[in-house]
Amino acid sequence: MHSKKTTLSLIGRNEDLFSHDLELVNYKLQKIINISKFLVIGGAGSIGQAVVKEIFKRNPKKIHVVDINENNLTELVRDVRSSFGYIGGEFKTFTLDIGSIEYDAFIKSDGKYDYVLNLSALKHVRSEKDPFTLMRMIDVNIFYTDKTIHQSIENGVKKYFCVSTDKAANPINMMGASKRIMEMFLMRRSLDINISTARFANVAFSDGSLLHSFNQRIEKRQPIAAPSDIKRYFVTPQESGELCLMSCIFGENRDIFFPKLSDVLHLISFADIAVKYLKDKGYEAYLCNSEDEARELIKTLPEQGKWPCLFTKSDTTGEKGFEEFYTDKEVLDMDRFENLGIIKNDPEYNESQLNNFEDAISQFKSSMSWDKKSIVNEFFKMIPKFEYHDNGKYLDGKM
Repeated sequence: MHSKKTTLSLIGRNEDLFSHDLELVNYKLQKIINISKFLVIGGAGSIGQAVVKEIFKRNPKKIHVVDINENNLTELVRDVRSSFGYIGGEFKTFTLDIGSIEYDAFIKSDGKYDYVLNLSALKHVRSEKDPFTLMRMIDVNIFYTDKTIHQSIENGVKKYFCVSTDKAANPINMMGASKRIMEMFLMRRSLDINISTARFANVAFSDGSLLHSFNQRIEKRQPIAAPSDIKRYFVTPQESGELCLMSCIFGENRDIFFPKLSDVLHLISFADIAVKYLKDKGYEAYLCNSEDEARELIKTLPEQGKWPCLFTKSDTTGEKGFEEFYTDKEVLDMDRFENLGIIKNDPEYNESQLNNFEDAISQFKSSMSWDKKSIVNEFFKMIPKFEYHDNGKYLDGKM
């Protein structure tokens, strides 16, 4: 586990991104949270835990946390109790799958919240490699989101927030496209409930991320592998929680918040971070030419203060060489906050297009038979300029 200062240093910054914006609204934020009831879905993932902590420490009237991961929920409770103790309001966690009957019964038994924040997602580009995991991605990222918004409307929820991704801006992979389609479904629901969202940078050391895997490789004494040509923006876990909370509480209907990060100052390659990371651990990165060489040298090099690394050019499906939070056609508000940009949206969507997509996916499920190509075709109907190309290579085929 890295300190916040170390994490900031590794991602090329020396101060928090949103501290000034938070200072200006913190009193108002505190007052709103004090009198409000929250449901956090997907609250045991890295971003979810950060959001829960940001809400909890401001003493909400009620906070319920739902997640499918029992172990992570248990750790969240331990973490919150150890850091903040207790609140006057109600704090409960529930190990539930939001696609399940049990979840629907849970909502029916209560369902009375002011704010619902949905942080559940299948976030990995590698999850699109097979048609079955891809279908689950569509369910979680699109249809479960739509379902939980519908439930929020029925229960008179004041505001619904969910997470999008930077990969939804001009998507080139199915994960990013699923979130772009999710945004289209949000536009339809926004006629009946206030909705805001956020497009994210990479969350440094979040569960399952490449940076998180560096920790695992050191712990397991294994070589570090990273793409040499992929640059990304990063935020810290706490900043991810702050970004979600700011959008949820202060975002207007259909607003998409994003971090204002400079391509000159803040874009950093994974390989560069790996070198800095190893230096912080007391090792010099030793560049290898193959996986076999790296696996062999890990047996001896660490004792010499060196760590074998394999930095290669990215050649797998769906990897975007650069990062963007908005397209040139989207309307921006860059003045409301210092380091938070906002994409402003009118409720533009194509009703028949959304219905046709729902019907097509439903038919695939009813038949219990579908392939990836059929799903990709439906995505192209939703996003005609979708620049997707499946070259048959996936991250699971690499170290």
